[in-house]
Amino acid sequence: MSGSRFAGAVGLSRMTVRHGDTSIALGSGDVPVLGTPQLIALAENATTAAIAEFLDQHETSVGVRIECDHLSTSSIGDEVVATATVIESSEKKIIFAVECHCANQLIAKVTVVRVVVNRVSFIAKAAAESLTRGD
Repeated sequence: MSGSRFAGAVGLSRMTVRHGDTSIALGSGDVPVLGTPQLIALAENATTAAIAEFLDQHETSVGVRIECDHLSTSSIGDEVVATATVIESSEKKIIFAVECHCANQLIAKVTVVRVVVNRVSFIAKAAAESLTRGD
């Protein structure tokens, strides 16, 4: 929806791969390269950066869907940059295309869907659900 307050928003996030970011450390594999869970966190960080200035004070966004193609590796010491662009949005639902690069190489393409929520209501609902589960 082109009239949305989020249309065309772009956000960046960057990181230097450290030992704790590897698939070994994250438990997602047994090789010392950037683990997919950390790559996804970087992509999500770029999405939140893209829309931060467009949210009201009482609003936040939460991720509800992620599709990730992790295409290439990055090693300890490499810098990885994620660029998130809003490709579709309404008042509450935002879809992002995220590209992650290491140097000039595309290492991942990620689609992220986030939903805008009222921060206080969301936290209260999460606490209530935790209580009913006995957490």
